[in-house]
Parts: sequence; C-alpha cells; structure tokens
Amino acid sequence: MPHSTYRLEPITFTVERDETTMNIVLWILQLLLAAVFAAHGWMLVSPPPELLTIINEELGVVFRIFLGVAEIAGAVGLILPALTRVSPWLTSLAAGCLGFVVLSATVLHIARAETASAVSTAILCVVAAMVAYGRWRLRPIEARGVGRSAAGMAG
Repeated sequence: MPHSTYRLEPITFTVERDETTMNIVLWILQLLLAAVFAAHGWMLVSPPPELLTIINEELGVVFRIFLGVAEIAGAVGLILPALTRVSPWLTSLAAGCLGFVVLSATVLHIARAETASAVSTAILCVVAAMVAYGRWRLRPIEARGVGRSAAGMAG
C-alpha cells in the first residue's frame, strides 16, 4: 500500500498547484477588469470638458451617468466581495453583468461599423465571461466562516 500512496501524492500536488494557478489568474483578470471599468466609468461620470458634449449627444446625460455609475459599481463588485469574502458570489455576478454591458457595446459598435471598438469590447466581454465562470464554477471564493466547524467559529 505505501506504493499506491506514493502515486497519489503527486496527483494531489498537481491539483492543488493548478487550483492556486487558476486563483492567481482569476485575481489578475479581476484586477485588470476592475481597472478598465473603474476608469471608463469615471470618464463617463466626470468626462473631460472637451468630450462632454460629444458623449452627451451620443448617450444622453441620464444614460451616461447611469452607465458610469454602473461600471464603477461593477468594478467594486469584481474586487470587494472576493477580497472581504463577504458574499463572494457577487464577484461572479458583477463579472456577468459587466460582460452583458460590453456585449451590448460590442453590438452597438458593430452596428456603427466601428471595428476597433467592437474588437476591444468583445475581448472585454470574453474576459468578463471567463471571470464570471471561473469564480462561479472553477475556483469560487469561499465565504467567510464557511467550512469551519461550529466549535471553531465560537472560539
């Protein structure tokens, strides 16, 4: 039997290493997405004066502000729940919602024949979908207090 134990040990190590690698990749993608959406959201909420008129003509004031606030909230949702481990399922929800936003933007850019913008939003959509699925199914973050025994939580 010691021989079979020896064979199982590298398999266990490989699985743990793969899970750690996946966790690191997902965190990097979450941080990158959060930075992109926070910056774009802020640009929509508080655009430079030279862009304000153009953006308002394209989106309207109310939708511009709504979209900016939603993108900033999504950026926070990508990081804060996972970091604090309080309702970490919100991270995959935020990624999924942001994915829907950029999917919609991709359709808009395709309709306007804006190829470069359509490609960049399509890439963001794929990355958001990867984070949503990764945090939902592949490497979810355990909520604070989950997995502990009742005695461990009391003490």
